[in-house]
Amino acid sequence: MNIEKKKNFIINTLYIAIISVIVFFIIKYGLGLLAPFIIAFIIAYCLKKPTDWVSNKLKLPKKLTSILMVILFFSTIGVIIVLLTLRIGSGVAYLFTFLPEFYTTQLSPTLMAFFDVIEGMFKSMDPQLIQTLSDVLNQSLKALGDLLSNLSVMVISSVTNYASALPELLIRILFTLISTFFIAIDYDQIVAFLQRQLSQKTFTLVTHIKDYIVGTLFVCIRSYALIMFITFVELAIGLSIIRVENSLFIALLISVFDILPVLGTGGIMIPWIILTAFQGNYVMAIGLLVVYLIITVIRNIIEPKIVGQQIGLHPVVTLLSMFIGTKLFGVLGLFGLPITLSLLNHLNEDGTIKIFK
Repeated sequence: MNIEKKKNFIINTLYIAIISVIVFFIIKYGLGLLAPFIIAFIIAYCLKKPTDWVSNKLKLPKKLTSILMVILFFSTIGVIIVLLTLRIGSGVAYLFTFLPEFYTTQLSPTLMAFFDVIEGMFKSMDPQLIQTLSDVLNQSLKALGDLLSNLSVMVISSVTNYASALPELLIRILFTLISTFFIAIDYDQIVAFLQRQLSQKTFTLVTHIKDYIVGTLFVCIRSYALIMFITFVELAIGLSIIRVENSLFIALLISVFDILPVLGTGGIMIPWIILTAFQGNYVMAIGLLVVYLIITVIRNIIEPKIVGQQIGLHPVVTLLSMFIGTKLFGVLGLFGLPITLSLLNHLNEDGTIKIFK
């Protein structure tokens, strides 16, 4: 009996491991190949209800309405992308024209004064040690200057690398655009064809999974919108208390930036704190540091709790899945793995599958 149990355990473990590896490679590499068509199908799915409503209200043929809705959708997205690109581009251009002047007029004198203070503190030390310290400080200052001077070259190199990948990106966008038209026009026929390939039980399960994922994805979006709003309120209050100009606008920008999994609030706050300290405004730097620490602590407490409660997972499980998902699949894993675990938990609870007790 024990031998049979061990055999079954080994077989089940290998089976789960093989399935997990296959799923991992499909998600890691297969999604990239099929991404244009998957995105096109998702867009067509999102446009189906508005298309049906407009077609019924205006008594237009459904295929014509589908074409018009797809054109309207991509036109709106295109205008938004162009406006954002122009805005971000002008901001980046200003930043990299401002950096050399900022280094020459503010940062370099501040650093020199800071180094003079340090050197004055060690005057009673061995002259050779003082000279060594002075050389190290001068080399550090020169290295920082070279870094800021070469930053523009690094940006140009990055832009060149992105430009080399632009043809492939344009091809993907073109395939997505064309696929969306075809899928939106014949959406009902495509879904009916896919339904015929599945048994009734399997189709019911797929529909159940689809409805749950769509609902959970909406819940995740709502949860992160709530987190972003909380971060915005905290920033607006904190920056207003320490008397930062345009505190509401800056708080809005940082709260939007905070959604990014790698950069987050620290991507803006930490450089801001360092530059403020180098300028000699230590009171403001300490104030910014306190605001950043409060926001970080509260974010780490509320994010797993809010997201976990919304998708039915324990905060520890949510935090673990977000961390692992980000490491394995990037931004897709940040949202995808918690939703997948929530789906498995839901299917296990309603008795569709049995994974754990």
